[in-house]
Amino acid sequence: MKKDIERILIDEAVIQKRLDTMAKEIETDFPAGPIIAIVLLKGAFVFAADLLRRIPRELSIECLNVSSYHGGMESSGKVDFLDRHFPEVKGAHVLLLDDILDTGRTLAAVAKRLEEEGALAVHTGVLLAKDKKRAEEVEADYTGFEIGDEFVVGYGLDYKGKYRNLPYVGVLKLSAAN
Repeated sequence: MKKDIERILIDEAVIQKRLDTMAKEIETDFPAGPIIAIVLLKGAFVFAADLLRRIPRELSIECLNVSSYHGGMESSGKVDFLDRHFPEVKGAHVLLLDDILDTGRTLAAVAKRLEEEGALAVHTGVLLAKDKKRAEEVEADYTGFEIGDEFVVGYGLDYKGKYRNLPYVGVLKLSAAN
């Protein structure tokens, strides 16, 4: 897998240090009481697991399986909710976690649905945010790192199901995508 990586963009130690800071920000910003963390699968599970273990309060964790990439290197433009069950969020403070903010469609669609389901407040967090114009006007409340408009893998992010287990974020070689 390492041969398919053009360069390491963010190494493991830097990620872990940033997660410490993000957890402190979340702990400070959220009102007292429980939080429901909604993790978008599959990309955000590594990021979410490491981040949520750093938040010292009552949490419940739910996962949602949504898709907008469908195995390619670019968003399809359509967000599909793949689960039949939607988490109960009525009256709750929700922390919505995703791996990467790219077009903004996924984060916007899921946050809207959580609000429609009666969440008291929805705060969003992403490991990565691409520095680019988005299809939806959305920004995350908590961002690990801002990156350029490159296709990245590792630390939960994949290409055709591979590379999620890399302990860092790296730029995928174009030759590996063929």
